[in-house]
Amino acid sequence: MTTAAFVRAYPPSSKPPGEEAIWFLYRGQEMLVELGAGGVSPPRGGDAMIADLSARGAPLYLGRFNGVPCMAVDMDEAAPIPADLRAMGLRALFGKVPADLYSIAGYAFEMLYWQRSSSFCAFCGGPAAPSLNEWSKRCERCGHIAYPRVSPCVIVLIHDGDRVLLSHKPGWGPMHSVIAGFVEPGESLEECLAREALEEVGLEVDDIRYFGSQPWPYPHQLMVGFFARYRGGEIRIDTNELDAADWFHVDNLPQIPGPLSIARQLLDTWTASRRPEKGRG
Repeated sequence: MTTAAFVRAYPPSSKPPGEEAIWFLYRGQEMLVELGAGGVSPPRGGDAMIADLSARGAPLYLGRFNGVPCMAVDMDEAAPIPADLRAMGLRALFGKVPADLYSIAGYAFEMLYWQRSSSFCAFCGGPAAPSLNEWSKRCERCGHIAYPRVSPCVIVLIHDGDRVLLSHKPGWGPMHSVIAGFVEPGESLEECLAREALEEVGLEVDDIRYFGSQPWPYPHQLMVGFFARYRGGEIRIDTNELDAADWFHVDNLPQIPGPLSIARQLLDTWTASRRPEKGRG
């Protein structure tokens, strides 16, 4: 999920004082948004927008969206919410905020999370200070440099003719999805895919094909999507991860994830390849 209209900025770039901006205001896990006739969106305005918001630290200048500065602000979780704004969780905003702005909102959340969690060195515990020309922090004691964390995660649609393998986790309700898992040290994306398929559902796969990727800011994943063809094995779920998994026919799919997720994009693309008429509209 990317947008060519967003141009990133890096230290020491900053927003010119007084210029109107799009404000990504986070109060803990929630973002403050406007509810208008045009839908849900982050507020826009000048620097007065944050004058009374009890910000923790200086706002982060992230870049420009269609030429408008984008600013991320970490608010005190006890700060009152302005009457004209509403606090909503980032997950709850999925599908409500336009995709391009949601992508920037996720970026803002990841950067603020990194700012909060990187004040001290992971090696020696010394204080870490922001670098002057990139998004990083350098330990003032041992010199270790830390960068914003990104955790790669493989997500794979396993298919067998007109059947697709879908799994279910406790708490998902009626929704099913494709399988996914984090990449481990010393492991390629393809090796991770094969391991997760075997560990989570007991299946072997081949014909692995890359689909695309999507940042997933909960809090710092990068989802890397693939298709893989079923090669063999009987479904045997890892009950520490799943409570069900089964084959579903293309014409009889259960409830699946929302349209902005890469899981849904994988499923829609596969469905259209099996039933072209389903991919239209």
